Order: sequence, then structure tokens, then C-alpha cells
Amino acid sequence: MDAVLHALADASRRVVLDALVERPATVNELAALLPIARPGVSRHLRVLREAGLVDVRQDAQRRVYSLRPEALADLDAWLGPYRDLWRRRLTALHAEVARGRPDQEGET
Repeated sequence: MDAVLHALADASRRVVLDALVERPATVNELAALLPIARPGVSRHLRVLREAGLVDVRQDAQRRVYSLRPEALADLDAWLGPYRDLWRRRLTALHAEVARGRPDQEGET
């Protein structure tokens, strides 16, 4: 999970992942989304590949990258208790706000 968190820490790598959610893409297509040179994009893709977040396949002379969402499963499981915490807090806040509202009937 540390490799996944490290990979997600960089904004450029998140842009790449966001693009790959839509569809697989070539290095050139991904490079067009970023304000960095193609070698930098390749380095980011290597980090994503090593973290298990993307797969690459050869298609003639092109490399096509695709998202591996299963690599995010451990992170999703780790975040679960934090989601539950916020859900409970927001439910309690909603109840508190509802309790403080004046009765809607009879008001004009």
C-alpha cells in the first residue's frame, strides 16, 4: 500500500490515472495532458506500473497503458474506517441541526 500512496502523492500521476479511468491510452496521449516532457511522463508511468496501478501492453510500435483498479483495493479497505467515522459525524451533525430548527408549522 505504501507504493500506491507514494504513486498517488504526485499530481501528474493522478492526472494520468484520471485519464486512464476513461480508457486506455498511449504515452503520447498521456503526455499531451501534462506540462512536462515525454521522458518525465515515462518516469511517472514507471512509478505507476511499479505500484501496480497500471498495466502496459505493446500494440505494434506503441505502448498502451490501462488502469488496474484492483491495486486500489487495499487503500480502499484502509480508508473504510475513516469513511465510517465521517458518516457518523455527519449523521450526528444532521440530527443536531434538525433538533435546533423551529417547528415549520405555524410559521409564516
